[in-house]
Amino acid sequence: MFDKLEALLGRYEELMNELQMPDVANDADRFKKLMKEQAELEPIVTAYKEYKKCRDDEADAVSMLESEKDEEMRTMLKEEQAAAKKRLEELEKELKILLLPKDPNDDKNVYVEIRAGAGGDEAALFAAELYRMYSHYVESRNWKSELVSVDETGIGGMKEVEFMVSGAGAYSVLKYESGVHRVQRVPETESGGRIHTSTATVAVMPEAEDVDVQIDEKDIRIDVTRASGNGGQCVNTTDSAVRLTHYPTGIVIYSQTEKSQIQNKEKAFQILRARLYDLECQKAHDAEADLRRSQIGTGDRSEKIRTYNFPQGRVTDHRIGLTLYKIDKVLGGDLQELIDACTTADQAAKLSRMNEA
Repeated sequence: MFDKLEALLGRYEELMNELQMPDVANDADRFKKLMKEQAELEPIVTAYKEYKKCRDDEADAVSMLESEKDEEMRTMLKEEQAAAKKRLEELEKELKILLLPKDPNDDKNVYVEIRAGAGGDEAALFAAELYRMYSHYVESRNWKSELVSVDETGIGGMKEVEFMVSGAGAYSVLKYESGVHRVQRVPETESGGRIHTSTATVAVMPEAEDVDVQIDEKDIRIDVTRASGNGGQCVNTTDSAVRLTHYPTGIVIYSQTEKSQIQNKEKAFQILRARLYDLECQKAHDAEADLRRSQIGTGDRSEKIRTYNFPQGRVTDHRIGLTLYKIDKVLGGDLQELIDACTTADQAAKLSRMNEA
């Protein structure tokens, strides 16, 4: 591990020197590429430099203890040694996590798709509630959320909603939300006061670039239709909505939120690329049993990941066994504790796998 850290430290210093060269500053593409690499290495280098300093501090304290006779000074040196040793242990764990292989999609923006599952109107109301939950969370992170398509019910529910989230590391944070979300509560439409269980499925897909997915135009059918529902001025009076059908996979994309046909077509193709890229990622994931075991849960979209129980005011994440008794705050967008716990558990599982190897 330390040989690798020394190599990364050397590379970081090379980058800092390169970035100061005039020819690099004048080459925008190269400068951007080097800045990205430097930003990725900086957390590792910062932690490693602190580790080396703590190691030196501990060694100095031990060395001084050998010759020091004054008891008060010896006590102070022992405290310094203990503090340095404790911090060394913390930094070593931190460095191991920082050196874990990075998901190549982590820095990408994402498309999030929420579909009502079992439970009829109540499932559609729950899907709308999940959409609001993620919207509030995205806002709290100062990210950008953009609605792509929505199929609403007459009572405020959503049969299906798709939106894009743009922000630094969006996929690294939201990827743990994929799966089946379950709600247990007494529906407003239920006169008997019985608790119902309904579900909604969340899919989080990394945004795909042109280089990630190649689409053959012969495999696509494009239909232009009149948009329906809420969408702004003129959305219901012009043929601006676009529906793409991808023959090989049967995927159908419908985009209606933009005013112009060109904008909706561009957005529909972006979503199609993301869906196709996500399919390839899922195939690779399913083919690699070791990778599946190293992740939180199975990563299967049909896996029940979380329950929102209203009578008990609790939210339970079944993958990590975490229960929080603050359902109102969670549905209001306070997701960070759940996401952090999933991230930590995922890192621990990967570290365990690495140690076994």
